[in-house]
Amino acid sequence: MESNTLADQLHALDKRGFCMLTQVIPATQLPAVRAEVLAVVAEHRGDGAPRHVGFVPGLVNHTRCFAPYLVEPRLTALLAECLGEHLRISFTSAIVNELGNERGGWHADWPFNQHNAGRLPAPYPDLRMHITTLWMLSPFCQQNGGTLVLPGSHRRDSNPTSVAGPDPHQQLSGEVQISGDAGSVLVMDSRLWHATAANQTGEPRVALAVRYAPWWLNLEVLRPESDERRRLCGESGRDENRVPSIPNEAYQALPADVQPLFRHWRQRTS
Repeated sequence: MESNTLADQLHALDKRGFCMLTQVIPATQLPAVRAEVLAVVAEHRGDGAPRHVGFVPGLVNHTRCFAPYLVEPRLTALLAECLGEHLRISFTSAIVNELGNERGGWHADWPFNQHNAGRLPAPYPDLRMHITTLWMLSPFCQQNGGTLVLPGSHRRDSNPTSVAGPDPHQQLSGEVQISGDAGSVLVMDSRLWHATAANQTGEPRVALAVRYAPWWLNLEVLRPESDERRRLCGESGRDENRVPSIPNEAYQALPADVQPLFRHWRQRTS
């Protein structure tokens, strides 16, 4: 259910770690956006994703079909309250859960995931510094693998990716499975414990993951060609998510009011 006002949304994020915005993508536009994302996943899906999960990082390099909705007024207002002025997008990914995908492990997203080279080491402070949004291009329900979340877990100072954390594959008391209509956006504090659920239907569950950072959070470890990435991965022995730079032609194809969210990802010229 949608949190109706900005105050309601902020309260839900503070107490539960998540809230919902409905009809961010209009119903009339959903079929075209979903079809475009499925076509991109069919052509560019990564090899490193779990079985029966279609995953494409750097989605904005392949399609801009979702870009106009990134500045939807309710979403923009909420993110500005959460992260302040000059916020920017850190990740855009397509995630398609297909029939046969398995339940995943509990985790928090970057930079709180302790498997990452660019992690914020646990115990970390009780500070909101990264937002994950899941865009429902299909309805989310129990049968097709709506995301599992543990309400309130974002206020803890660690998560199951830590060596000292709980078994990431166990069912947890109080876990909730997200349901929502296509076109909705689930907004989560990136510290929130969440997990993939199994799709038990014959239809793909299609979603986008778009993550947001404040201006001061260093994203360079995510850039494949950066020296900071080479250093942190080399010295820690850990791997890291990859967010490809955006070629100039893809950047110029973005709506003018969306470009500021991506300007830091523009491909650099030597």
